[in-house]
Amino acid sequence: MAFDDKVDNKAEEMGGKVKEGVGKATDDERLEAEGKADQSGSKLKQAGENIKDAFKS
Repeated sequence: MAFDDKVDNKAEEMGGKVKEGVGKATDDERLEAEGKADQSGSKLKQAGENIKDAFKS
C-alpha cells in the first residue's frame, strides 16, 4: 500500500471518530452514524490494501 493511501485512510478514520464524537455530544444520531460509517469504510479500505500488499510480497 502506498504511504499516501495509508495516510488518507487514517485521516478518514480519524474524521469519522470526530464526527461520531460530535454526534454523541450533540445528540445527533445521524452524525454519529455517519462517523461510524466513515470509520468502517476506512477500515475496509485498509484491509483491502493490506491484502494487495500481501500478494505483492
